[in-house]
Amino acid sequence: MASPDLMSLKTRIHDVSVTRDAGRICEISGGTVTILGLNRVAHVGDILRVETRDGDACRGEVLRIGADRLDALLDGPTDMVRIGGLAAHLGRYDLAPDHSWLGRVIDPFGAPLDGRPLMPGPAARSLHTRPPAATERRALGDRLDTGLAAFNTFLPLVRGQRVGLFAGSGVGKSTLLAGLARSVSADVSVIALIGERGREVREFVESTLGAQGMKRAVVIAATSDQSALVRRRAAWAAMTVAEYFRDCGQHVLFMADSVTRFAEAHRELALVAGEAASLRGYPPSTAQKITSLAERAGPGADGQGDITAIFSVLVAGSDMEEPVADTLRGVLDGHVVLEREIAERGRFPAIDLSRSVSRSLPHAATEAENKLLARARHLLGRYERAEMMIQSGLYSGGTDAEIDAAIALWPKLEGFLSKTDASGCAESFAALAQCLDQHPARV
Repeated sequence: MASPDLMSLKTRIHDVSVTRDAGRICEISGGTVTILGLNRVAHVGDILRVETRDGDACRGEVLRIGADRLDALLDGPTDMVRIGGLAAHLGRYDLAPDHSWLGRVIDPFGAPLDGRPLMPGPAARSLHTRPPAATERRALGDRLDTGLAAFNTFLPLVRGQRVGLFAGSGVGKSTLLAGLARSVSADVSVIALIGERGREVREFVESTLGAQGMKRAVVIAATSDQSALVRRRAAWAAMTVAEYFRDCGQHVLFMADSVTRFAEAHRELALVAGEAASLRGYPPSTAQKITSLAERAGPGADGQGDITAIFSVLVAGSDMEEPVADTLRGVLDGHVVLEREIAERGRFPAIDLSRSVSRSLPHAATEAENKLLARARHLLGRYERAEMMIQSGLYSGGTDAEIDAAIALWPKLEGFLSKTDASGCAESFAALAQCLDQHPARV
């Protein structure tokens, strides 16, 4: 049997083509170019290699095909190309993931970003595969230890679950994702950084995730200055890598930061391709792109592993009804809302429990644990409903026993929700029970 390195080398040799179909640029408009001579060989989504004035080349993606020409969007500025310039057809640009990619940072085309050589795996995979058949997928698995008290109790994460993390900018979303990547017990972590600021990629890899977290991680990064086709491809490339490890029988923790930038990149491409703008400027195909990406995660079929997924969503002004948030929330197994007001008072992670839910409950907890959670949620709700009166001094102690209990327990529950060094789910529930037992009130 051939060694893995030899198989990878064969894959690379197989991808080398002696000849390429080529066409010529006949029109340049905005960020797109029109090309003659490739309309009968190219397909929508294929990759082109377009020569530039300085003798180099940039990539382009086919957006629209006509009777005698096609339109492509470049991943570089159009002022670098010229009428009559050569465009070579590269075809479908698949990925060939490999176990040697662990600990690496790559771009959406499978090229290394960390300055070291990267070999492809033995077999290329399409970026647009279908999820396992619905009737063949297993149910959600066991509860996972996250190292965070809030997730170990109120918002349990189970194997194969898909969760949305909804937050505005600067509320601690990336830090929370990195903490989960380090702590959740998975075989592999695949992290898509979509449209991130350039300086934050290295900071996330070296500081936030750290050397220990990178040992079992693959990071796919597309920075905010790159074209929409590269940013959109980052999400698909990361999911393809996750599916490779899932098909090897491993448990994969998949993280996408953020789905909002993926949707914005798709909107840009779809509008250029001629699709009409719809709700808040997003074309109708946006919902299908989001849901098809989310459906590829989740439990695998028999003989496969699972993909536990966390999708982050940038929510401007805490508007959970905006199109991306509303679409994603409808297909996930839970959503976690980070609130700016909570972060401003110094509690991290800034989870708003009243607006967050995990659909793995009640099955992910025992009957006693569910009763404990119900009691804690009730007391938190009572405090929040009476908070204005309490803070303004209009509430008098002794008026309502439940509010008195909520006031007494509020600082203890706030401290509990801030715990980021929880040692296990059972220990987290024991700590929660200890908080509640310090006051005799019952719901």
